[in-house]
Amino acid sequence: VITPAISVMSAIEGLEIVAPQLDTWIVPLSIIVLTLLFMIQKHGTAMVGKLFAPIMLTWFLILAGLGLRSIIANPEVLHALNPMWAVHFFLEYKTVSFIALGAVVLSITGVEALYADMGHFGKFPIRLAWFTVVLPSLTLNYFGQGALLLKNPEAIKNPFFLLAPDWALIPLLIIAALATVIASQAVISGVFSLTRQAVRLGYL
Repeated sequence: VITPAISVMSAIEGLEIVAPQLDTWIVPLSIIVLTLLFMIQKHGTAMVGKLFAPIMLTWFLILAGLGLRSIIANPEVLHALNPMWAVHFFLEYKTVSFIALGAVVLSITGVEALYADMGHFGKFPIRLAWFTVVLPSLTLNYFGQGALLLKNPEAIKNPFFLLAPDWALIPLLIIAALATVIASQAVISGVFSLTRQAVRLGYL
């Protein structure tokens, strides 16, 4: 319950960039979106999956495109591929680097949802989607955000949305909200699967 709420709210927080005067609507809109999300659960994952798949493919292609655009503008960020920079960071900033590991975990928090959904899709589709679409797109986007911050440190307030040109902010906000709802759906389905298995095994 907590993960979908935080995820949806973080996506809708893009309103602060698009229209700062709508800041007070972030929480009410998040509640409306979450209510609708839980209301469609009764229709099952098959219907939801057919509806969500094209949106997710579009989302990851947008992530890759935004990241690649920023990397081309500031290719110096690719020096981060050298692991010696990570070693230097840990040696130079011991306390800060330890705390930063907590943020690093956020980049892999979807793994447990993938594992839970293996019963729905099987190993091959998950591996295929991960290695051909998801991982390349996320990597390009993370490096793109890094490139943006090297060029403009003030973008730290919201590097993801500031990757996009001004004309694309509203469409990006909409598809980010949709993608977050879909990701939340995966977590909900995963929790349901685990709970159902636990009940059948007599653990609950």
